[in-house]
Amino acid sequence: MFIRHENFQQYRTYYPVVFTLLVVTIAVHIIANLPVIGNLIYSIGIGHNGSIAAGEYWRLLTPIFLHGGFMHLLFNMFSLFLFGPELERIAGRARFLTIYFLAGIAGNVASYVFEDASYMHLGASGAIYGIFGAFAALVYYTRNALPQLKQIILPIILIGVVMTFVTPNINITAHLGGLVVGFLLGFYYFHPSRIANWKKAKPRTALR
Repeated sequence: MFIRHENFQQYRTYYPVVFTLLVVTIAVHIIANLPVIGNLIYSIGIGHNGSIAAGEYWRLLTPIFLHGGFMHLLFNMFSLFLFGPELERIAGRARFLTIYFLAGIAGNVASYVFEDASYMHLGASGAIYGIFGAFAALVYYTRNALPQLKQIILPIILIGVVMTFVTPNINITAHLGGLVVGFLLGFYYFHPSRIANWKKAKPRTALR
C-alpha cells in the first residue's frame, strides 16, 4: 500500500495533487534559501504569533510551505511522497486537499492559541499529521475488513507522537492539532455510506 513502484511519469499522472504539493514545497524551500529574496520570504511567511495577532492571518497558511532546513524538508516531503498517494487515491483530489490544508492550518491555529506572542513556527508537519489522522479514521472503519492497515498505520502514528514529545524544538501543538483535525475529517469523509455514494457518483468508463 505504501511502497511506491511508480516511475516519475506514472507518479505525476496518478497522484497530481501530491506531486504538485511536493514540487511547490521543494521549490519554495529552494527560493527561500536564495540570498536577499529568501530572507524576505521567511520574514513575511513564517508563523509568528505576534504578527498573526496584528492581523497577518496569511501566516496561518504560509508556514506549511516553509521549512527550517534540509532535514526538516526531507522528513515532511518523504512522508508526503510515501503516504499521500494512497490517501489521494482513496479520498479523491478535493478531499485530500481539504484534509491536508485544514489540518495544516489547524496546527498553526493551535500554535497561535496555545503558545505565546513571540512564538515562531514553520513546516508542513501539521498537514502531514493530518494525513496520519485521516488514515487513523480509515483504520477505525476498516478494522475488521483491513486489519493489515491497522498494523501499519497505528505503529507509525504512535512513533510519530512519541517523537513529537522527545525531539527538541518540535511544534507539539501543530502536530497534535493536525492529527486531531485529520482524524475528524477522515471520520466524516470515510463513513461507509459516503464512500458508497462516491462510487455511485463516479462515471463509468468505457473499455477499449
